[in-house]
Amino acid sequence: MNDTQISFFIDYVSAAIRLSIPLGFAALGGMWSERSGVLNIALEGMLLTGAFVSASVAFLTNNAWLGLIIGAIIAGLVGLLHAYLSVTLKVNQIVSALGINLSVSGFTAFFSRLIFANGTTKTLPKLSFFEGVISSELKQFLSPENLFLFFLIFWVIYSIHLLFYTHFGLRVRAVGQQPLAAESAGISISLIRYCCVILSGVLCGIGGAYLALVHIRYFAEGIVAGKGYIALAAVIFGRWHPLGIMCACFLFGATEALQLRIQALTVNIPYQFLNMLPYLVALLALLGLGGKKVSPPKALAVAYHKELRE
Repeated sequence: MNDTQISFFIDYVSAAIRLSIPLGFAALGGMWSERSGVLNIALEGMLLTGAFVSASVAFLTNNAWLGLIIGAIIAGLVGLLHAYLSVTLKVNQIVSALGINLSVSGFTAFFSRLIFANGTTKTLPKLSFFEGVISSELKQFLSPENLFLFFLIFWVIYSIHLLFYTHFGLRVRAVGQQPLAAESAGISISLIRYCCVILSGVLCGIGGAYLALVHIRYFAEGIVAGKGYIALAAVIFGRWHPLGIMCACFLFGATEALQLRIQALTVNIPYQFLNMLPYLVALLALLGLGGKKVSPPKALAVAYHKELRE
């Protein structure tokens, strides 16, 4: 490989990693929710909430860090809403999630026109880290993209530890597999599911904030563009395991990076077909599992009725 090919390869891998970061946060959130037995198709709406709230707060206060924090908190509240509907009111989890997605899409479209001109921001303030204190080399190493990547890697490792090597993770897996047996052991089904779905919302909020404040640095309608659904596919393709999920997210991120580069080459292919590529790969990945045994949590999408135990 010559220097040009090496440079192209490094640039392509870097782009694939950047594009997989929001998918990774959303998919990890989806994993925690579904491990506890709550199907979370609302990842799309939670990502959009994080992107819109973080962009709005950063735009109004000129403080990107404040936007990131509040965006994650509000997305966590959307997770709380999904938990309340699914766990307490026992609404069908698919209906609850789709309702949240549609509601968030409408709210953000309406309020973005009130806050931003024509519903689209100009360039948002940058996430700065020890500005003017650290050297330029260290500043490049601690760029916002790298900080989000390091935090994502931390959450992958911590999720493995938490899920498989702690009492909390054992409770989560028990609630997702056999809630009746878990409650017989004194585990609160509602508390575990609430915690996991709220955590799902917070992680999605961080992913959405990354999209608006770091990756694109402005907000526009359709900024999420189905990434929540791709993250849901990554959860399934990764078999509800953090490492498998990250591999799936990198695959989808690499596919999106590829279609962007094909468009840049001015190949005579309609861009609409290229935009379909990440979703097509996600569909093919799921279809490829057809001949393999994939075991989701047994209580996934099943509301737990305490009276059934009595």
